[in-house]
Amino acid sequence: MNRRALLITGLGVLVGSRLSAHHSTAMYDMANPVTVKGSVKRFEWTNPHAFIYLEVKDDKGASTEWEIELMSLNHLRSYGWIRTTVKPGDVISATGGAARSGAPSMIAGVVELPDGRKIRS
Repeated sequence: MNRRALLITGLGVLVGSRLSAHHSTAMYDMANPVTVKGSVKRFEWTNPHAFIYLEVKDDKGASTEWEIELMSLNHLRSYGWIRTTVKPGDVISATGGAARSGAPSMIAGVVELPDGRKIRS
């Protein structure tokens, strides 16, 4: 195999494996969904995935910032999301698969908005 063909094949394998890994939910416990409720600190309307950073308080009042991963903007738009669906200060809840590592992170399937509407995420 010539060097160019080898380089192209290598790049194809590398890119393919990175894309496959990127879309995996293996790091999340999807079989046992959890719900967290708190105040939105910030909302990142970005590709390839949007994120909500949520300040969640426990029973003792201690707060933890949760990173809530959402789908791509195209998916979110098809579910009715826009850039201003959530804003800092909004109290929302998110339900989805929490990080297996125990980190305060999840990939959300549903978000309950301040007005009580539940929207896919």
